[in-house]
Amino acid sequence: MILRMREITNKEEWEGFLTECTEKTFLHSWQWGEFQQVMRGKIWRFGLYEGESLAAVALVVKVAAKRGTFFLVPHGPVVQNSKFKFQIIKTLLQQLVRLGKTEGAAFIRINPIWERSEENNMLFKQLGFRAAPMQTHPEASWKLDIVPLEEQLFSGMRKTTRYLVRKALDNKDIAVEQSASVVDVATFSAMHEKVSRRQAFVPFSREYLENEFQVFLKDDGARLFFGKYKGEIAAAAFVVFWSGIGFYHHAASLPQFSKFSIPYLLQWEAIREAKRRGCLLYDFWGYADPKTLPKHPWAGPTLFKQGFGGEAKEYIKTQDYPLSWKYWPVAFFEAARRITRHL
Repeated sequence: MILRMREITNKEEWEGFLTECTEKTFLHSWQWGEFQQVMRGKIWRFGLYEGESLAAVALVVKVAAKRGTFFLVPHGPVVQNSKFKFQIIKTLLQQLVRLGKTEGAAFIRINPIWERSEENNMLFKQLGFRAAPMQTHPEASWKLDIVPLEEQLFSGMRKTTRYLVRKALDNKDIAVEQSASVVDVATFSAMHEKVSRRQAFVPFSREYLENEFQVFLKDDGARLFFGKYKGEIAAAAFVVFWSGIGFYHHAASLPQFSKFSIPYLLQWEAIREAKRRGCLLYDFWGYADPKTLPKHPWAGPTLFKQGFGGEAKEYIKTQDYPLSWKYWPVAFFEAARRITRHL
């Protein structure tokens, strides 16, 4: 199989291809590319063609961080025919190695949402990749098929989750509101910062959240959900809707309202909104098995997500391809950070 590569500059061609793909997330959307241009400055949208047919797309982001400059392919490349994966990665790698020389990249980082299997592991190993010391985006996600009727989705919840949603629904002091206003991102960001101080993680900046919201809002693909108790915001979620999928991307809740189960109702309303929009899938985003990874920061949130029904999808581990000796200090630093954060 002979593939040729060229940059895609047409949004319709890019999004049209992704519409036909099953395994995908918004991290490869045209909008995410726009967002990365705003935040980081330089991206490439590569198409890999077999003859005149588009076989795969790869969004490549140049990341210039303090720890080093590298190329990131977030949740990609996205392919339609899995039997061509080896040739697709090989062709993309050749292009990025050449590009790395002119752009000063120390390494390439790829994390496609391909099944975590020995076959896929060997594919990358044969091409000279190594497992990355730290993931940049989720390597596993909890997903819910939302094609069934609402009544079926509700009955498919864990018994405790169903009870807590009903309890919040019956409480007249609790309300869930949606917002499509960028102004309200400031409120969400302030909540997110409060939670980050309590749980000791680095939050996304207000600028980051506002830019992400604005980019997806252009196509009516972003909403903020606020759960309120007696008019005071107790919980919030930042949800992205793209290509028939709802993504629960960011969330925050305040501990003083924990007894009211507001995040449960908020989540249910977000799922219902995704269904109203014609989405087929609801992606709860990051997943870590509470049984095997009880100390992982995502273990607690995963228990919450599992209560709504669904299944885990585990992807191949993030892969790195070193381009220079500058990669190794970065790898050492990230490995140490992973250990300290119990990741």
